[in-house]
Amino acid sequence: MARKLESTPRADGYRMPGEFEPHKGCWMIWPERTDNWRLGAKPAQKAFVEVAEAIAKYEEVTMCVSQRQYMAAKEMLSSNIRVVEMSNDDSWMRDVGPTFVINNEGDVRGIDWRFNAWGGLLDGLYFPWDKDDQVAKKVCEIENKDFYSLESFILEGGSIHSDGDGTAIVTEACLLDESRNPDLSKEEIENTLKEYLNVEKVLWLPNGIYLDETNEHVDNIVHYCAPGVLALGWTDDEKDQQFPYSKAAFDYLSKETDAKGRKLEIHKLHIPNEVLITQEESEGVDAVDGTLPRLEGDRQAASYANFYIANGAVILPLFGDEKYDEMAKKTLQKIFPDRDIVGIYAREIILGGGNIHCITQQQPK
Repeated sequence: MARKLESTPRADGYRMPGEFEPHKGCWMIWPERTDNWRLGAKPAQKAFVEVAEAIAKYEEVTMCVSQRQYMAAKEMLSSNIRVVEMSNDDSWMRDVGPTFVINNEGDVRGIDWRFNAWGGLLDGLYFPWDKDDQVAKKVCEIENKDFYSLESFILEGGSIHSDGDGTAIVTEACLLDESRNPDLSKEEIENTLKEYLNVEKVLWLPNGIYLDETNEHVDNIVHYCAPGVLALGWTDDEKDQQFPYSKAAFDYLSKETDAKGRKLEIHKLHIPNEVLITQEESEGVDAVDGTLPRLEGDRQAASYANFYIANGAVILPLFGDEKYDEMAKKTLQKIFPDRDIVGIYAREIILGGGNIHCITQQQPK
């Protein structure tokens, strides 16, 4: 039976592994909110199916689905994808699911952070979020994994990356935002991360991707590909509002070393040309009080850094941008010569406010 633990991962010798380390499988949540996903979420569901089926060729996939959509999801997903019934508020498993930690004996445990829909009553993206806040615990119970649960520390899984070797990376824009843990200093937040991820060093990027509604999660601008190796969302266009964000990140990382004293190897992943919501896309979304509206002309925080590393593959979002889609594939093939690079057209996912990394959460082996 899964127990709630009173200690911390560091005290027990558990660490957050890198995403590139071996997985038991991947967790996802089925999209259905009509105030976030257009046309009754049908186009988004098709995209989620494509992502799930692509990952399932390399590792087990579990899709969590509400009771209302259970049969529809079973119908659309192939039989090798496990479907479990789980109530939820939306489909961002990266942010609401557990952060898994492992020890040297290969034992796996979960961390259940608090979730407040990226900002609570201050600037959260929807209300209520209580079902989402229970997902991490439920996943651990299904898998029979003991878990650490923080009473009041708010954190989303997409706001942290670990190299599995003593270093974590985050953004100040997100973790220091007043809508997360306003009573804690930067040092106190860093110490909590060190204690629960079991890292010696936290790298703080100033910003993430321009207009990212999560307060600029780190997983949308940078991705750990191996210890000391990073893929960074980039633009060469100095007039683009993203340029100062990416340049500041590049300059900072170029001067930094990680916990083991390594200089960082940085690969630039050029962002696609602007992805703007069309009138048709905007009109397909239900307007609901308390939910961030999807308006025509809104720029989406599209970035190739929001990929998922599976066993033997990298599942990469594509945006129908001939030049930069191709460049991203080539760059990642160079970084991951031993993995298949699998591109999936992800416009329907970005329209909901995130991408492939945001809708997945790996469970280590």
